[in-house]
Amino acid sequence: MRAVVQRVSRAEVRANGRIIGKIARGFVVLLGVAGGDSEADAAHLVDRIAGMRVFADDAGKMNRSLAQAGGAILVVSQFTLLADTNSGRRPSFTGAAAPDEARPLYEHFLSLARMRGVKVESGEFGATMEVEIINDGPVTIILDSRDK
Repeated sequence: MRAVVQRVSRAEVRANGRIIGKIARGFVVLLGVAGGDSEADAAHLVDRIAGMRVFADDAGKMNRSLAQAGGAILVVSQFTLLADTNSGRRPSFTGAAAPDEARPLYEHFLSLARMRGVKVESGEFGATMEVEIINDGPVTIILDSRDK
């Protein structure tokens, strides 16, 4: 499981022309589920994201977690994070989990994030979406559940 985490001042996701998820300050998490990923991988990433101290404290240092900063999470499924670009010009997505395997893990990730007590919004799994992000910093961090 791979996540691109962006600290944002606000963000929203639209599908079919309507807003389906919207947050103010917090994280946008672009989440890709790989074949063979597990619920333990989802738990590992949620733990890492929730505990990441990248919000400013009173001294202006990146020292506060999402909960300490009163932030929210907007999670958007994105299988393209598992792209293999090692040969040719057309990426291969064979490393991404099939939708029937990925959807339950995506939903489990959302459930675990909600159990952390922060507001969680999401995109629509499998839909074509527009994501509007106001990146704060910018701060962008890539996490992989296999990097433990």
